[in-house]
Amino acid sequence: MENGAAKPVIVAIDGPSGTGKSSTSKAVAAQLGLSYLDTGAQYRAITWWMVTNGIDIEDPSAIAAVAGKPEIVSGTDPSGPTITVDGVDVAAPIRTQEVTSQVSAVSAVPEVRARITELQRSIATSAEHGIVVEGRDIGTTVLPDADLKIFLTASPEARAARRSGELKGADVHSTREALLKRDAADSSRKTSPLAKADDAVEVDTTELTLQQVIECVVTLVEEKRAAQ
Repeated sequence: MENGAAKPVIVAIDGPSGTGKSSTSKAVAAQLGLSYLDTGAQYRAITWWMVTNGIDIEDPSAIAAVAGKPEIVSGTDPSGPTITVDGVDVAAPIRTQEVTSQVSAVSAVPEVRARITELQRSIATSAEHGIVVEGRDIGTTVLPDADLKIFLTASPEARAARRSGELKGADVHSTREALLKRDAADSSRKTSPLAKADDAVEVDTTELTLQQVIECVVTLVEEKRAAQ
């Protein structure tokens, strides 16, 4: 098929919460020997830093003024991705409800997006064998020249059921309301909204098992590699 090592492939996977983005992206990266980057974790990390340091989340100018301060480092091994802020492991604290409820507001600040986008691009372009980057604006804004763009979707009901399954004891109705609220915030923000790139392949995961979604994406990546 090709001589020597395969050309590094950059895969962008976007979509709203509860579509199976993280599980799919990690599994695909592990299966194909690629690096993996969870961009949502980076936005959560900077939000955690803002909350921890008492920055007023209601004040975009206060957020913008300190957007460059925290040092965020993402480990890109799909079998054990890590994230630290100023040397502190924040993998657990960034998943708290306090951070989840404020991440859209912090992410909407243009200076935050510019800072994190730059970080994401440098990680993606330096990935030796290629990388799977998952988020909400990867194919449209962060990596518009990605080799393959995938947009995962699912019905709000399916997404809420999956997400409430992940959040122990959460009820599906309130989870669905929270998901739709966050989608609306992320889709309507002025800077890099959640949107499907024109050249993205849409995969509706509503009726699919996780394994089927993974197989579908692996096939798409392998086809792209073969065509390079």
